[in-house]
Amino acid sequence: MTEAPGILHLLAFAAEPGGGNPAGVVLDATALVEADMRRIATDLGYPETAYVVARHGRRLRVRYFSPEAEVPFCGHATIATAVALAEAEGPGEFVFETVAGDVAVSAVDDDGRVTAGFTSVEPAVRDFPDAAPLLALLGLGADDLDPRMPLAEAFAGNWHPVVAVRSLDVFDGFGFDPVAMRALMRERGWPGTVTVVHVPGAVADGAVVEVRNLFPVGDITEDPATGSAAAALGAYLRERAGLAAPFHVTVRQGRHIGRPSILEVDVPEAGGIRVSGTAVPLAR
Repeated sequence: MTEAPGILHLLAFAAEPGGGNPAGVVLDATALVEADMRRIATDLGYPETAYVVARHGRRLRVRYFSPEAEVPFCGHATIATAVALAEAEGPGEFVFETVAGDVAVSAVDDDGRVTAGFTSVEPAVRDFPDAAPLLALLGLGADDLDPRMPLAEAFAGNWHPVVAVRSLDVFDGFGFDPVAMRALMRERGWPGTVTVVHVPGAVADGAVVEVRNLFPVGDITEDPATGSAAAALGAYLRERAGLAAPFHVTVRQGRHIGRPSILEVDVPEAGGIRVSGTAVPLAR
């Protein structure tokens, strides 16, 4: 069984000390086989761990594993990997070859603080024809939903159902059975998260969107910061909520589990969605 060389531990998208989403990063995983990557991800217990499994210059092949399975793409681990690369080699542009497709990634040094961003693969949005099982698991009825943001599924590397609720009290107070949710996610082909959102003001350029991303994997039930879901949400807002692109929204996530996070989302008129943020070392 091969040990991973140089596992890095980072927090991505932290809004304050103690916030953000933890990720493992292995910048040279060329000696690891899939069983090693699965074992390491399970042992770490982070929502995802990223592995650079091949490289040619600034084009890298990257794989992502949760504690239970490989996922096609992970946004927060991408940000963490980009920051780690920038700190090791200097900032610049990269291309990550992922299971979901090629993802353009950049990192810049702003007075000693590295900020990174990725532009998602071509996004897509589709109807959500049978949301009743999901709504039942969340304990939500039709009156709880925000009519400005119809139910749909959005993709920017992973498929995410998007459920918008009108009331902050409902947004803060709903619960769910993790085992039943995981079973439904497997059945529906949602490898990432279930995205529940609340927009307290206008659904418009500059909006601050409160988000909870449900991710029942191992001991985890809710994800602190989800880059792939933020990109999918940007695509959803462009296609289904009537926002005229280009526009920018700020996603706030993680406060319900004590890890406040901020993700900045830029949505162009067409094509991939850009999500940006920071990553810092995880105190262990």
